[in-house]
Order: sequence, then C-alpha cells, then structure tokens
Amino acid sequence: MHFPNDQHNVFSIMKTSLTKTAVVTGASGGIGRMVAKRLASDGFAITVHYSGNPAKAEAVVAEINNAGGKAIAVQADVAIAADVERLFKESMEAFGGPDVVVHCAGIMPLFPIASGDVATFDKVIATNLRGTFLVFAQAAQHVPDGGRIIAFSSSVIAKSFPTYGAYIASKAGVEGMVHVLANELRGRNITVNAVAPGQVRTDLFLKGKSDALIDELKKMNPLERLGLPEDMASVVSFLAGPDGGWINAQVLRANGGFA
Repeated sequence: MHFPNDQHNVFSIMKTSLTKTAVVTGASGGIGRMVAKRLASDGFAITVHYSGNPAKAEAVVAEINNAGGKAIAVQADVAIAADVERLFKESMEAFGGPDVVVHCAGIMPLFPIASGDVATFDKVIATNLRGTFLVFAQAAQHVPDGGRIIAFSSSVIAKSFPTYGAYIASKAGVEGMVHVLANELRGRNITVNAVAPGQVRTDLFLKGKSDALIDELKKMNPLERLGLPEDMASVVSFLAGPDGGWINAQVLRANGGFA
C-alpha cells in the first residue's frame, strides 16, 4: 500500500480507523482525569496530557485501555509553545486530528495582592492564561470543521474572595478568549465554550481543610454539597456530544447555584 508523503494526508488516513479523538490537558488527576475517562466511555480515543506526574498519567491511560478504550499519555508544559505544539503533534501521530480539545490544566496558588508576589502571579498567568492561549492556538489549527473546543474557567470569578486575585485574573482572561475564538472560527461549525466549576471534591481542594470548613463550604450553594469531578465530566460530555452542538461562546457555570 502506498502512503502519501504529505503529513496532513497521513493523519487523514489514520483518522479513518477511529471515529472520534480528544486531547484532554491536565488529565492526570482531579477533574481532568474524570473528563478523560468519561470521553473515553463516550467513544473517544484520548490523549492524556500531564505536566509532571507520569505515573498518574499512565494510570489513567491504563484505566482507559483496560476498559476497552484507546489512550496515550503525553507530557508538556502548557506555558511553553514548543511543548504544546509537540503535544498536538504526538496526539495526531497516534490518533489523527482531534475532534475535541478539553483544556483542564491549571494551577491555583492563593496569596494577597498586597504581598506583591510578582513571581507567583507570573506563574499563574503563564500556566492558566498563556497556557489557554497556546492550547487554543493549536486547537484552532488542528480541530476539524464540526469539532469542539472546551476550556475550564471558575465560578469563583463572581465571588472575589481574598487571596484569589491572580487566579481570578487568569480565569477572567480565559472567558474572554472563549468568546473571541468562537468568533474567529466563524463558518467552521466549531463550538468554543468554557465550564466554570464551583467547589469540587478533589484531593487538591480537600487538602488542608477541616471537616468543619468543608461542611461550611458545602452550604455555600443551595444543593448543599460539593461538586464531584463526575459532575464536571458530564457537562464536558454534553458540550462535546451531539446534544451540545448549539451551545457556542458560552460559559457554563456548573456550580450547584454557588454563583
């Protein structure tokens, strides 16, 4: 069999063997892990992106593959353009162009603005905002017509809690880019949306919190519980699936009424 030399055509040929593919950043733990597993159960071949913990990423890959799905793990720093380009390249070499890109990767160090901690501020902006810009840029180039691009923001934007200044600034920027990219992709039938969780029961969220504080946090929304990673994965599944096709340039505040 003759294969053409053009790389794009090679990816197209590979694509015929799989109906759907997805790149999920930050998929080695927390919300990203559950998103990757849910999309795999929806029939997507998954590129599990991770930053610094290969063991966790490979565990997610094993879970998906052992359940009959298809997944690979790819390391990248989302704040570095060359890394993000390589992430998409390796994903396309394995599965073809991604039908869906879900950008979950992010960090949340908390500190008061008055501290003047520029180094930490810059790190938050680099990972959360620059990282989204770089992932969006690659997604805009490689997601085919009819695809889906989904970012993660945060419902804490509406609360203005002390010490959340850098984090809120980064996520406000993410929401702004969602609206812009949706307009830039006009005519390609690609939707661009964000999911904005409230308080979600992840290891990172629970770390260092007493049971009393967690009970107090539960009562901040009318449903009086913390969100679950599965709740966020369900929202992503909806946006990535056929029923989400008319939702575009929106921020879905999946927070139980928190804000």
